[in-house]
Amino acid sequence: MEISSIFFILAVIVMTGMYLYAPFTMRARRTRINETHEVSALKAERDRVINSLQELDFDFNLGKIPAGEYPDQRAALLQKGADILRRLDELAPVASSGSNAEARIEKATAAGRADAGAQTPTLADSDDDLESMIAARRKEHKSKSAGFCPKCGKPVLVSDKFCPSCGKALN
Repeated sequence: MEISSIFFILAVIVMTGMYLYAPFTMRARRTRINETHEVSALKAERDRVINSLQELDFDFNLGKIPAGEYPDQRAALLQKGADILRRLDELAPVASSGSNAEARIEKATAAGRADAGAQTPTLADSDDDLESMIAARRKEHKSKSAGFCPKCGKPVLVSDKFCPSCGKALN
């Protein structure tokens, strides 16, 4: 038997082995993909619960939710969020900082409230602070807008050399 025929037989055996082993690798890939989809769905649900908690707190502070119903609704949302975090930890364990799931939901909700509070002024702000914020906003707005096109009347920016709508040359 020649050496080329031995290599050919070995190549056929290796290819047959790869063909027979392929379904086992596909099954493992499908399992990982399904876990990834489930983790993604759980993370989306976690974000929805956190948003619901933030909205509930906001509505309670505005007086839209009676004081008797608020603790029950908040506790139900916290429990739902804690269950989601436990399932997430089972699928993809994360090194937690020693806190339980409900505390993690509370922390995420508080962080969202802090972000939302930074964007809107509170009633406790003085008139001078509000006036300075308005002046800064107007200054920022003026630096962007250059007025309107003399031909078509559409708004143009300071950086525009030509009108974006009609193409007329600007100064």
